[in-house]
Amino acid sequence: MKKGKRPFGRFLMVLMIVFFYLPILYMIIFSFNQGKSLTAFTGFSLRWYRHMLESRDMMEALYTTFGVALIATAVSTVVGTISAIGLSKSRKIVRDLVMQVNNLPLMNPEIVTAIGFMLLFITFQVEKGYATMLLAHIAFCIPYVMLSVMPKIRSLDPNLADAAMDLGATPWKALTRVIVPQITPGIISGALIAFTMSVDDFIISYFVTGSGVKNLSIMVYTMSKRVNPSINAISTLVVVIITVVLVIINVAPVVMAKREKKDEIGKKKMVVPGIAAAAVLILIFGLSKMGQKESELPYAGQTLHVYNWGEYTGENIIRDFEEKTGAVVVMENFDSNEQMYIKVANGEPYDILVPSDYMIQRLIDEKLLQKLDYSRLYGLENLNDAVMGLPYDPENDYSIPYFWGTVGIVYDKTKVDEADLEKEGFAIFLDEKYKGDIYLYDSERDSFMMALKSLGYSMNTESEEELQEAYEWLTQCVKTMKPEIVTDEIIDNMAQGRKALGLIYSGDATYVMSENENMGFYLPEEGTNLWSDAMVIPANAKNPELAHEFINHVCSYEGAYDNSSYVGYTSANQEVMEELSGEGGDYEGINAYIPRTDNPNDEVFVYNEDTRKIISNLWSKVKIAASNAS
Repeated sequence: MKKGKRPFGRFLMVLMIVFFYLPILYMIIFSFNQGKSLTAFTGFSLRWYRHMLESRDMMEALYTTFGVALIATAVSTVVGTISAIGLSKSRKIVRDLVMQVNNLPLMNPEIVTAIGFMLLFITFQVEKGYATMLLAHIAFCIPYVMLSVMPKIRSLDPNLADAAMDLGATPWKALTRVIVPQITPGIISGALIAFTMSVDDFIISYFVTGSGVKNLSIMVYTMSKRVNPSINAISTLVVVIITVVLVIINVAPVVMAKREKKDEIGKKKMVVPGIAAAAVLILIFGLSKMGQKESELPYAGQTLHVYNWGEYTGENIIRDFEEKTGAVVVMENFDSNEQMYIKVANGEPYDILVPSDYMIQRLIDEKLLQKLDYSRLYGLENLNDAVMGLPYDPENDYSIPYFWGTVGIVYDKTKVDEADLEKEGFAIFLDEKYKGDIYLYDSERDSFMMALKSLGYSMNTESEEELQEAYEWLTQCVKTMKPEIVTDEIIDNMAQGRKALGLIYSGDATYVMSENENMGFYLPEEGTNLWSDAMVIPANAKNPELAHEFINHVCSYEGAYDNSSYVGYTSANQEVMEELSGEGGDYEGINAYIPRTDNPNDEVFVYNEDTRKIISNLWSKVKIAASNAS
């Protein structure tokens, strides 16, 4: 009976190993993909490794991750070990109380701990950055070390230290020569857990960092919002680094054991993790410095802080600007206009922001932006007139367009009849012919725009009755059509034809259509959102002169071409737009790339705080209804 079970047990073990390692293998293979797709392999290339090594942000994130992890591990291991030894000599009531307090962070949801740290730093006006991230990592690593060391200490003879001192050892020697060697396995175990938790952490790091300091978790999170195979490249590099460390830790003691006497092996083992840590630091530091050169350009030594959407800049634009000016660009990313607004309203200093139209209006109204100095700007005559002088900033006193476009319907031509689109418009999202085969975009503004336009209303309506009708329209959609509510994962999913249709930004539709010839893009005649994102300079910007130079660079032909060809969104530069959409251009024949400008029903969003709150509340109810329906 037992023999019969062994093959099945081995099969389960192999199955679990495959289940765990197959995604890693998949990631490694796609790190060498020629194209941008994360799911379709189009040919072997080192393109994304080159992009990773040339990216200051990625390399600094890598260096920050392992630098913080190693320092936090070292400090927390020492503090946690000493604390555990001290507790072992304390009264039982004190020991039990401290251990309960120590266990609390382990059981607490990470988000609670993260918010607690964030409020602590805000209360004491500590500028968030590398130091705050390091302090937070040390704090949450200590409990793991103590938890690993305490069982080893409990297993020791309580009279061991006293016996050593009776034999002439000083307290320090009794600790280092007698106690520590006995609990070394617990110390190493605690250190490895602390290192793993630090490298792995995202939530706490996300809330306690600032000033452009990012670890790999934060970097990958912002990169995953849009298609970027550099995720695979940098993740593969991390796998390689961890593998090297594990090989050093496990193989080196075996090699040394063959060369050294048995009584020296224990000492050598303690050195191995330090060697591995030093090797990792040297490797990461070396990688992070690749390509960095001293500059004698006019802006050398200056820093430009940019706050932009994730994956919203060209492949080379930051590097080219740094080489051109000698300045260093610190890029931070946000997920929504509202997230950006909170930081800016709280006074966090940035030199350049790239918000959307309605948010620019709000920032202007609240005097959070400074007027542009047109004597420092040039090349603006190349910008498309259709995206200049829009209602949120009629004279372009505060903003220069970055990208622009529309919101429409991406559809699979093999599944969707264009006659249905022309007949129904946005109401196709209520056509049960496509039930379970649609995507809704998780954006309250754009979803309500779709519903309001389908009902024949303005997307800027302030009527609560009309907003209620739109809510009922969306509720009907989620209850009867069983849509999948997504964000930027719609891009790669539609490129692979996984659904029949979905609501999408025109720039994302451009990428989808360039990857899959069966995909189309349709703008309903009832109108849509004609949106634009623009560059602005906050009122508290520390380097407005360099900010104007960055605007010039982005608006230039070279900068605009790099931006638009890589991201896929429509350039504000007329020449670039025409070249990319013209014969031989990257987006030739793709109607999604050229925004519609001749439909009177298309509108630009106007900011209204009361309406925003109503829509936000109603959209939350729509998502609850969707969750219940599924």
